[in-house]
Amino acid sequence: MGASSAAANTNAAAIRNIVVVSGGLGVPSTSRMLGDRIAEAAAQSVEALGGNARVDVVELREYAGDIANAMVSRYASPRLQAAIDVVTDADALVAVSPVFTASVSGLFKSFLDVLDPSALAGMPVVLAATGGSARHSLVIDYALRPVFAYLKADVMPTGVFAAPGDWGGEGESGNDGDALTSRTRRAGRELGLALTAGATGGPAGAVPGANVGANSAEAAGMTSMPFEDLLASINGNRVRV
Repeated sequence: MGASSAAANTNAAAIRNIVVVSGGLGVPSTSRMLGDRIAEAAAQSVEALGGNARVDVVELREYAGDIANAMVSRYASPRLQAAIDVVTDADALVAVSPVFTASVSGLFKSFLDVLDPSALAGMPVVLAATGGSARHSLVIDYALRPVFAYLKADVMPTGVFAAPGDWGGEGESGNDGDALTSRTRRAGRELGLALTAGATGGPAGAVPGANVGANSAEAAGMTSMPFEDLLASINGNRVRV
């Protein structure tokens, strides 16, 4: 067997670890249920592509006290550190939060705050949320996606939101359980491809990091107007025609 064939077989045999991070507070939790569905779809996608996958779950509700203490003491208890290690050692994440007061849960955000800012860099992530109304679905894009972009995670294009009507019944927007299943499978396929083929959350065919140098050079050459000059221009003192 050639070296390339052996490497390919080793790559196919490697077990990809998908971790669900659930910010749900209830038992049972719809956030946990949604995370399980997405992770299952991702694992099936990995296996369909010739790989192997394992799914682990971190229920943040079980670490609420430890997370609060870590926020004020800047020290993670051994129990919380073990959960952090499960997350940061994962090959991919499914991050799910319930929506409270038009944003993600405080517990979910606090957990992200105790992570090292570079811990999720480059990690494929599917973002998902649950809420009492389909009107909250934009939380994924205005509350979750910017945070994971800051953490430099490789966020998949498809986010999954589930309202009560999506769990098999007729939703407010006419979506039913089949629509949720479709979104879940699509997100799972994207994560499976990212795990097995090095795909990213960018446009199809994009090369990871291809524009980093160009963008960095462009940013380095940019200059900004001093604030006092900007004010002077607004006041009409330095207007040129």
